[in-house]
Amino acid sequence: MASEGFCLGSHTLQVPMELHRLNRRRLCDELRRTDGVPPAAVVVLQGGQSSNRYCTDVEPEFRQESFFHWAVGVLVPDCYAAIEVATGRTTVFYPRLDEVYATWMGRLLQPDDVKAQYEVEDVKYVDELAAVLKGMKPDSLLLLQGVNSDSKLTTRPAAFDGMSEFKTDYEVLYPVMAELRVYKTHLEAQVIRFSNLISSRAHIEVMKKIRPGMKEYQLEAIFKQYAYYYGGCRHVAYTCICGSGGNGAVLHYGHAGAPNDKTVNDGDMCLFDMGAEYYCYTSDITCSFPANGKFTDKQKTIYNLVLKATRAVMAAIKPGVSWVDMHRLANRVTLEELKEAGILRGNVDDMMEANLGATFQPHGLGHFLGCDVHDVGGYLSGHPSRRSEPGLRNLRTARTLQAGMVLTTEPGCYFIDHLLDQALADPVLSQFLVPERIQEYRGFGGVRIEDDLIVTDTGMECFTVVPRNIEEIEAVMAEGRQQEVVVPQLQSDFAAPKMVL
Repeated sequence: MASEGFCLGSHTLQVPMELHRLNRRRLCDELRRTDGVPPAAVVVLQGGQSSNRYCTDVEPEFRQESFFHWAVGVLVPDCYAAIEVATGRTTVFYPRLDEVYATWMGRLLQPDDVKAQYEVEDVKYVDELAAVLKGMKPDSLLLLQGVNSDSKLTTRPAAFDGMSEFKTDYEVLYPVMAELRVYKTHLEAQVIRFSNLISSRAHIEVMKKIRPGMKEYQLEAIFKQYAYYYGGCRHVAYTCICGSGGNGAVLHYGHAGAPNDKTVNDGDMCLFDMGAEYYCYTSDITCSFPANGKFTDKQKTIYNLVLKATRAVMAAIKPGVSWVDMHRLANRVTLEELKEAGILRGNVDDMMEANLGATFQPHGLGHFLGCDVHDVGGYLSGHPSRRSEPGLRNLRTARTLQAGMVLTTEPGCYFIDHLLDQALADPVLSQFLVPERIQEYRGFGGVRIEDDLIVTDTGMECFTVVPRNIEEIEAVMAEGRQQEVVVPQLQSDFAAPKMVL
């Protein structure tokens, strides 16, 4: 009997376990076609492990390891899975817990419960792993080991007591699984579409509720509350970036050293890059807008040129197109518009040759999206390698687009002091800059417009549904200003009491 799948209420998406069965079927089909994989090979995956915060007994919120989730969908820590390549038969290995844990964790699931919930062929306990594998008589255990081209970190292959008794292969599995994760099934696309819908609505909620005088983290809190309350999205896909004013030019603002803690000022341009994830499938959306709801002429100039770049890229996306060419297209449009605005001068072809675009957009155009926000597969063997030029070297993939790929497209234009200073001091780049106009934009911050899309057979489908042109943004923000929003003023409530001796 099929389970009801994953669902967090009628207001959220119901995800069938067929999503993972289909992924495992694709995996086994591909492995059977792969040279060097013996007929009786078994894939062994280890899920994420439970952990504690430093030396304490506090447990961080658990989030499943992405390859493991892609294959089996089990959401609890300390599990393993074995997939027989010849048949696709899957066994999940669940941690055996003493009955005392039921006091703290609630009813402990039995193997039949897990089997029914995740729709796998068998469930055993982790301490039975070696014995069960012996019964499968594998020619080889295929283990997941490979380097993530974004983080440069290596996956953790499965390890268990008794593994030395088996022949193991650490080479074949990673490139196959990573390549399969590049292409989303219709069921995976549906989950990403839902996470985008919820994140889009959460961004709109932020647009409506922002008021000058708020802290950036209060806008982050509005986003997270909406995504979890209305969409069941307990996790965000990455640290929220809530940059106002000059902070909009800090590409990964929001980190521990700058934790979205600036006061939002009247007149600030805001760049909010936030994405929730649902059932370990991510979204990644950036909205840029003025804190007070009305664009100034300078803000309109930069916003509209980025909007023109993103629309040009979306219009050009289709199977067979090079992602490097899409990045260059975004740069060309940006440079043309900066010249039209009088911020740059000279021949745009010469600017492109000098790679001036990297001064104003030092990051890549976008990246794969899926079970990770920077999803795997960007630089696998057999595909174009990373470029070395500024800007281009930060592209997270240089591949040719194909149907089924899910990516972000995120052109941006930023006024980053040290990059502007370098360009002004460079004899080639400086000839294109109008110094007095550049000076006018010092401290402006930046604009980024980021949408999530899937490549289709004929073009693309955009999953992100937020207002994008200036008139739409101002209308949404004006609507929000009809609602009362109370900005907390708590300092007086926490005044230090007078000491009485």
